[in-house]
Amino acid sequence: MQTYLSIAPGITTAISAAELRSMYIEMLRIREAEERLADMIAAGEIRCPVHLYIGQEAVAVGVCKALETTDYIFGGHRSHGHYLAKGGDLRAMVAEILGKETGCSKGRGGSMHVAAPEVGLPGTSAMVGTGIPLAVGAAIAFAMQRTSRVAAVFFGDGATEEGGFYESLNLAALRKAPVIFVCENNLYSSHIHIRDRRPADNLDALAAVHSMPAVRIDGNDVVTVYQTAREAVTRARQGHGPTFIECRTYRWRGHVGPNYDIDKGLRSQEELSEWQARCPIHSLEARLLNQGILTDTEVTRLRQAVMDEVAAAIAFARQSPYPNPDTLSDYVFAQ
Repeated sequence: MQTYLSIAPGITTAISAAELRSMYIEMLRIREAEERLADMIAAGEIRCPVHLYIGQEAVAVGVCKALETTDYIFGGHRSHGHYLAKGGDLRAMVAEILGKETGCSKGRGGSMHVAAPEVGLPGTSAMVGTGIPLAVGAAIAFAMQRTSRVAAVFFGDGATEEGGFYESLNLAALRKAPVIFVCENNLYSSHIHIRDRRPADNLDALAAVHSMPAVRIDGNDVVTVYQTAREAVTRARQGHGPTFIECRTYRWRGHVGPNYDIDKGLRSQEELSEWQARCPIHSLEARLLNQGILTDTEVTRLRQAVMDEVAAAIAFARQSPYPNPDTLSDYVFAQ
């Protein structure tokens, strides 16, 4: 872990067996949902663009576990994991991706525009980096209202190449906004590796120059993510301002869709295999088994329960109606 500034000196974050078990189940749910969505894309059942979160589950789960329901999160085009980790309804998410009226955006947003305001996810946008200034605005509003709420925003390494990223970090630091910047560095911006885009692999340094704590961690270790996020959230609630967390992780599938991009020559099988061997779910599962928190029998039972839950959500979405064409202009303007 590389740290430019201390996040919260003296704060230790304990984690219980129940919390570890809960995070394991949440990660399983995200993985199973994304795998089944990949099958549906390949079969031609899903027509909208879908950016899968497979491989990055520990980031969403670890950060959201450190937040309260009333805290806000913001995401982008690859936000199924964020939606589910924050407490979004699985059935509504699948229905949304299928364009159904029962979807979380009433079938009008699709995969890249999921929302669950009832649990603190106002919405996501497909435009790279646009959630960053929104999170800062929400955090400043929370501070002005004298609440203890915080905002967190998830974005990829490619978003650090947008001008709004720098303006947002500067304003957040200046105003000591209670916001957590979570950079999910999966090494690729669309199809281009970070080594071909930047002279140095030093994204955490970008935040450090704005005089805020900046830390680089293993984004595939959900416990490390949770503990780091918890310290950042505590610091924000105490009025000490923003924190930047760079989570090193990797998306297993291609930029968009169910394929792996190996055949396109965009990355090697060796690179993919190396990261798959560092699977965040298998890592946590091994930890739980070694500590006696779970048994092999319980793992099998939990995995089957999650598979059944996802299957039920897909069945619900398939049976749900499409929006009535007469409502095409609804929700365009505030009513």
